[in-house]
Amino acid sequence: YVMLLTLSPYTPTYRDRVSPPGVMIRPYLNGFTIAFNVSQPKTWQPYVDSMHHFLAAYDDKVQEEKNIECVSGQYFIQGGNESEEKKACQFKRSLLQNCSGIEDPTFGYSKGQPCILLKMNRIIGYRPGAGVPVSVDCKVQKGNESDLRSVDFYPGNGTFDLMYYPYYGKMTHVNYTSPLVAMHFTDVKKSNLVHIQCSLNGKGIINNLNSDRFLGRIIFTLSIGK
Repeated sequence: YVMLLTLSPYTPTYRDRVSPPGVMIRPYLNGFTIAFNVSQPKTWQPYVDSMHHFLAAYDDKVQEEKNIECVSGQYFIQGGNESEEKKACQFKRSLLQNCSGIEDPTFGYSKGQPCILLKMNRIIGYRPGAGVPVSVDCKVQKGNESDLRSVDFYPGNGTFDLMYYPYYGKMTHVNYTSPLVAMHFTDVKKSNLVHIQCSLNGKGIINNLNSDRFLGRIIFTLSIGK
């Protein structure tokens, strides 16, 4: 008990070897295969519902009420006592544009052009990119490169803005909302299994470790029928 009293509940005791971040996608329902037929709404509606549920915390009004506007392009470093509640930057779902679910409530699934969201895992104190925003790109992981002809990224050109870092932990950064990058697969070969790898790119990022398919990258399969 006495030894436990020496540990801080707010930050890890040792942070000199912070691992690069892993990533995850949404929607995530039945593993890493997103399969549906455009003409059969019942096959893609669960993905749409999952996206709306996940993005509820990102609604513009919710973000405006809970979080503050921050200066883009620089880390949001907050001093003071480690037990003080930290402010969090707004990440509004409207930033995701065509993948926000606002103008197109089906996130492109009804057109065979699905949106998928990419999120970095939270690491206390981590400042990704060493001063340069981390970006995302996607390619065919296995198969014909022409199976994936076009991907749009939001916000901007698919980067994680520095202002959302560092993260101070769930006990003090209570309203923290993880930034997202939306990937809009506007031209994918239909009626075919397309294996896709989306990777983080930036200084200090590791995305080529074969023993870990989630470290700095994510591999999933799209199967879009007519």
